[in-house]
Amino acid sequence: MESIAVYLFAYLATGAVAGVLAGLLGIGGGLVIVPALAALFALQGFPNTLLMHFALGTSLATIVPTSIASLLAHQRRGSVHWGAVRSLTPGIVLGALAGAWLAGHSSSNGLRVVFGCFEVLVALQLAFGRQPGAHRGLPGAPGQGLAGALIGAVSSLLGIGGGTLTVPYLRWNGVDIRVAVGTAATCGLPIAIAGSAGYVIAGLGLEEAPGMNSGFVYWPALAGIVLASAPMAPLGAGLAHRLPRNVLLRIFALVLAVIGVKMILA
Repeated sequence: MESIAVYLFAYLATGAVAGVLAGLLGIGGGLVIVPALAALFALQGFPNTLLMHFALGTSLATIVPTSIASLLAHQRRGSVHWGAVRSLTPGIVLGALAGAWLAGHSSSNGLRVVFGCFEVLVALQLAFGRQPGAHRGLPGAPGQGLAGALIGAVSSLLGIGGGTLTVPYLRWNGVDIRVAVGTAATCGLPIAIAGSAGYVIAGLGLEEAPGMNSGFVYWPALAGIVLASAPMAPLGAGLAHRLPRNVLLRIFALVLAVIGVKMILA
């Protein structure tokens, strides 16, 4: 019983950190949640061959409620491009399901290395990159469908909400940064729903299931993270107005780089 309480506290702490960072820096929680869950699940004795599958599936599931809250907040401010959401969503859903299927047929070590490489790339972008300038308008339905499929597949495969991909894509296509952020947050909902559903399906019939899981979604971790992340996001947003954001971004980039390299070399 004591060990269960310790892990529940760890899930709450993970959610709290992810919530503060989301409010403070606008960074998707999956970048923090996935490596934290992989480490915690290893300590809990989850099968080594399935550690990343459970971390990715559970991370995506935590994005569902947070995306709903974020969507409503951005909609109240009129910062959602609903035309872009509608044209991206069909591709996103198909891509997210495909990403979950691919993850289910990949090794845990392979997924860990891919995620680690992505963490390093995001760290480099945060530390040295610039927001892309607008080069054109949004493409037609076929182009949006293809973009949505790529965003959904990569996001699902990495257990993230897709903001790190969707925002630059929309900015490159001439969408204002505030609208791009709100639209990306809204697109996180179909990514999370389709992706987590895909991980549930991919993990059905596991012989080494830990219990209290649906496929690759582990419910105690999901509950702990969601309970803590939602109330902590406003705290992070408040701190954002009082702390030097550029310095914090570079510190966070360094942390992500260290995590990414460690995952690659583990």
